[in-house]
Formats: sequence, structure tokens, C-alpha cells
Amino acid sequence: MQANRTSGGNRNAAHLYSRRQWFVSALLAAMPALANDDQEPTFTTGVKVVNILATVSTKKGEIVRDLEQADFAVSENGRPQEIRYFSRETGLPLTLGLLIDTSMSQRRLIESERAASFRFIDRVLREDKDQVFLMQFDLSSFVRQPLTSSRKDLEAALNLVDTPTMGELRMGVGDGTSLYDTVIKASNQIMKQRQDRKALILLTDGVDNSSDATVTDAVEAAQRSDTIIYSILFADPAAYGFGGGDGRGVLQRLSKDTGGGFFEVSKQKTIDQIFAGIEDELRSQYSLGFVSDQPVRSAEFRKLQVSTKRKGLVVRARDRYWATRL
Repeated sequence: MQANRTSGGNRNAAHLYSRRQWFVSALLAAMPALANDDQEPTFTTGVKVVNILATVSTKKGEIVRDLEQADFAVSENGRPQEIRYFSRETGLPLTLGLLIDTSMSQRRLIESERAASFRFIDRVLREDKDQVFLMQFDLSSFVRQPLTSSRKDLEAALNLVDTPTMGELRMGVGDGTSLYDTVIKASNQIMKQRQDRKALILLTDGVDNSSDATVTDAVEAAQRSDTIIYSILFADPAAYGFGGGDGRGVLQRLSKDTGGGFFEVSKQKTIDQIFAGIEDELRSQYSLGFVSDQPVRSAEFRKLQVSTKRKGLVVRARDRYWATRL
């Protein structure tokens, strides 16, 4: 009798195991379809997913928000890749770094920069999802406000952002601009540790005369940390005298190579209008994820190309990523 109960128990256990196997197999088969839904992407552990943030606009600069996964194509080093994950980035958390140039060339602009920066943060920050940090830089850089979701803390920190005092200048403190070193510091020490959407906003005239690093080093640091850069050129024409400094090319490269945007404050476009445009972009991005068809044998940069199958549209995304082994 005992033997029959044991035999029956084994059959029941085998039946339960078979049902579990079927359930797990069905769940795994459904995962690709679930991942392609227009929801927050879920990345499988143990698989290196390359995530790309893309902004799409018309040739007139109007943002396009209604594209589907099938509208995009992605290639790596010229090889087409299968897009496994897709979502519209209207709800995912955002890590934002605001980097403000406080060198003496900005002394007549700093008050406008502070005020516009807080108005931007006040509009874009969702205190239940997003985090913002604040850095200022001149001869050196430091974090004025670590990552926070508090508008109150950010406003208090922005009120302290200022150009060097005469006493600091006499002591050799603050007389210079270390833009590239600051981008690297923000990328390596803060952004590299974050897993959500990441963007740096540079508020500067783009002139660097103090960094140990180069603009190429700064671009590569941002690319390694999967961070896009929005550059706002805000320059005082009188700060450098006749034929003064021109950081336009540097800022354009920092933004283009990381998939961000370049903007210039002018009589036609105010700093508040530019911040509004950046806010609109951050709320209108697409997230595309793929797993490379080529295993990573050694760490290297790999070229990326993102395009849309709809004609007449412009896609802005980073043009390469840092491939590493898990």
C-alpha cells in the first residue's frame, strides 16, 4: 500500500513539473512580444542591451512623436540589428545634470542663467521620478548640489552659483574655464552610476582654457556613460574683446556626437525659449534597444546609425557606444 502511494506521489509530482515547464516555456515565448509593446522596456539580466535615445523631427525642426518600432532601423558598424525593445520616453525617470559656467566671461550673464535654470527645473522636474544635480565650473569645478528631487534644494543651490569674487581672483582661484574636465567629472562620477535616461545641459560660452583633457576626451566620457549633452551657447560678446573666444564648434561637437542638441541664445531666441525646447525634447524621445549580433571580445567603441523609414524626417541619436563584456 505504501508503495502505491509513493508511486502515485511521483506521478503527481511529475505532472506538476510538466505543467510548470509548460508555463515557463509559454512565458519565455511571450517575452519578445511583451518587450515590443509601447511600455517601459524590461531588460533581461545576463544580456548586454544597447539602449539608444533618439529624437525625431521634420526638416523644419518640428518634433515627431507618433512613430512606432517598425518605423526605425538600427545598425552597428554597418550591420543591421534587430530592435528588441522600444518605448516612447514620456514617463521613464530622468537623471539631469545642469553644468553652469561661472568663469569671469559669464559675469554679466550669470543672473539670467540662474533665473532661467530654476524656471526650467521647476517645469521639467517630477519629484516622484526625476533627479537633478548642479555643477558650476571655472578654473575648477565642484558639485554645488548633489542628485536630488527637491525643488527647494535646487533653488537654494542655484542662488549660490556665482562668478569668483575679486578676493578669489587675487588668490588665483577661479581665473579660467575647465569645460572638458567638468564634462568628464560629471560623466564618470555621477552619470556612469545611473541606469535611467541621462542628460547633461551645458550653459557656457564654450571656451576652455584650463582643462587637462581635450574635447575628444569629454565626448568619449559622455559616450561611455550613455549620456547625451544639450549645449546652450550663452556668450557675452564684450568678454573677450575684439575677435573674442568662440566656443560654437566645441559645443556643436559635444552635442552632435552624443545625440543631444545645440542651441544659441540670441535676440531671436531667449534662454527661456531654449530651455522650453529642451524640455519638449526630453518628453518626446524614443528608446530603442538591441543586442549586438557580434560578441564583445575586447572593450571598444562601435559605430551606431539610427534612421527612420519615413521620408523627410531627421533622427538625432548618438553615433557610437562603448561596447564592453559583461
